[in-house]
Amino acid sequence: MEQFFSYINQMGAPVMMPILFTIIGLCIGLKFGKSMKSGLYVGVGFVGLGVITGLLTDFFPEPINKFSNVFDIDLHVFDMGWPAAAAVAYNTLVGALIIPVCLLINFLLLVTKCTRTVNIDLWNYWHFAFIGAVVYFVMGHSLAWGYFAAIICYIITLVMADRTAEKFQGYYSDLKGISIPQPFVQGFTPFAVAINWLLDKIPGFSKLNIDADGLKKKFGVLGEPIVLGVIVGALIGALAHINDFADMEAFRAAKEAKLQESNPLAVLSMTDLWVKYIIKDILFLGVTMGAVMELIPRITKLFIDGLMPISDKTRELVSRKFKGKTIHIGMSPALVIGHPTTLVCSVLLIPVILVMAVILPGNQFLPVASLAGIFYVFPMILPYTKGNVVKTFIIGLIAIVIGLLFVTDMGKDFQSAANDVFANTGDKAAKIEEYKDKVTGKMVQYEAGALDFASSLFSWVIYKFTSVWKYFGAGILTLITFGMLLWNRHRIVAEEKANKQNQA
Repeated sequence: MEQFFSYINQMGAPVMMPILFTIIGLCIGLKFGKSMKSGLYVGVGFVGLGVITGLLTDFFPEPINKFSNVFDIDLHVFDMGWPAAAAVAYNTLVGALIIPVCLLINFLLLVTKCTRTVNIDLWNYWHFAFIGAVVYFVMGHSLAWGYFAAIICYIITLVMADRTAEKFQGYYSDLKGISIPQPFVQGFTPFAVAINWLLDKIPGFSKLNIDADGLKKKFGVLGEPIVLGVIVGALIGALAHINDFADMEAFRAAKEAKLQESNPLAVLSMTDLWVKYIIKDILFLGVTMGAVMELIPRITKLFIDGLMPISDKTRELVSRKFKGKTIHIGMSPALVIGHPTTLVCSVLLIPVILVMAVILPGNQFLPVASLAGIFYVFPMILPYTKGNVVKTFIIGLIAIVIGLLFVTDMGKDFQSAANDVFANTGDKAAKIEEYKDKVTGKMVQYEAGALDFASSLFSWVIYKFTSVWKYFGAGILTLITFGMLLWNRHRIVAEEKANKQNQA
């Protein structure tokens, strides 16, 4: 079983999800052709999303690293990105069986009326495996502790998916019957609820109620996500060349020396320097960021096109077979990351969070490979801010700033987990780079980090309670989780009873 699920996981979401959706479609009564088409739309959506967000991780690390060199930034937590976190998660004993274990728990909670969500977002089960894997290594390779952490995270996430489903479906009105049981996204819900409430208490703050459409009306073409993307991308490109602007002659000499390696007679004029290197770099990064902003909504439409036939058929089946009962289909937040407010806030957050990473006391993590994960900060924030750009941006900024400290705090234990996985499997995604220590002059390995899932509130709380307080912390987590289940079950039973009375 371990080998079977390891093989399935290695195929990745673009392959695994079409197979899964085809099977689900057939099980609920869709014809084979329609089921397969739905599955392929979802698979193609994952491929497209990977290509588009990959532009950020392919072209932006170099200028951001140049930016960090300009300000002599010396941060010791290396951004491995979510692929490394997923590799660590799935290449441990916890990750190997995380899917069947969580599916069994999901079934038991459905039967006992403790949840309404059927979590078919199997690819993102790596989040539960990740926190389980980190705790597994922290607690001396204890499989019991690893599964305890993963299961606690899974149950909390299911309850959060249930409790936010109404808000989610009310805001994203074309996604009826859908909930989001992804823990990274749900980890921002407490921030959304608390900070949104506080902002509403500030006199006059309501006047700043600007959504994405309002931004376009107020700022014209400058309020368009694609234009904002171009501006922010170009700004990052310009910041990467600050040192070059300061000493253009040295920059020209360095480029000319490089060219002379292949052409000894090469001579580079200042005009060539500006046109071929500086202006080209700045404009290319600008257009690349603009492309990401424009193409993500088009890609996410594929997810919706693939999901809707299955979602509609599921609701029809539930209403016919389970009168008075509501079932939510747990899906990936990739469905909604193309929302205009999400795009605007994401592109504005990127440069701000880079600056905050530099000046934040105690932080050792600079997001580079994790930039593509910024879009997943906002899907569960928007239903509470009702798309207000100002509120959404403030909540996202506060949550990510705190998340940077979470990543820093978890860095050493994430590093230990990644090193163990790399030693046992040779998976290059789990390999951690080294840097030269300025004091000793020796090469030292970075600690490891990633915004997704190491910056999550859920991840950090479970990690700290188990690693610091051990059995006492595990007891507190168990009580919290059990309390959430009872709270959720009470609501489910009460609503089912009310629905039966109304039908009678």
